Amino acid sequence: MRRAVCPGSYDPIHNGHLEVIARAAGLFDEVIVAVSTNYAKKYRFSLGDRIDMARETLASLKGIVVEPVGEGLLAEYCRQRGVSAIVKGLRSSSDFDYELPMATMNRQLSGVETVFLPAEAHYLHLSSTLIKEVAGLGGSVSDYVPRSVQKRMLAGESAPDKEQRG
Repeated sequence: MRRAVCPGSYDPIHNGHLEVIARAAGLFDEVIVAVSTNYAKKYRFSLGDRIDMARETLASLKGIVVEPVGEGLLAEYCRQRGVSAIVKGLRSSSDFDYELPMATMNRQLSGVETVFLPAEAHYLHLSSTLIKEVAGLGGSVSDYVPRSVQKRMLAGESAPDKEQRG
């Protein structure tokens, strides 16, 4: 079985993420959407909420599993889960510059390869940070996020659990 992982904090998951995950699902037998926590970031949604939103959004796609990454290195997570590839979407050359050293390190640590998928032009400008900023200032993000995410954002669901720092 060819298994890949699409790691990210997904705070919140948006249509650019979905497009990359769906394309990855066409390339691999199973895609694990691995929801991570970066303690240097301030999250709007708790880890549990981010996992729930991803599961709700991706429920109709075959071969998709959503789970937390947990503690430790992504390379070790990949080794434990039998993952052969990490899939990352790229919006710009700066994304590539940021991702390349990590891809090289992950390959050296565990042998896992990184597959870069260029983002669809319609989503090049999207980031979770920008979506949170626009929504926080009263702008509509309905064209950029799944309905379940939009509902949570409008409802003001932002009850970060103990994994949030900052």
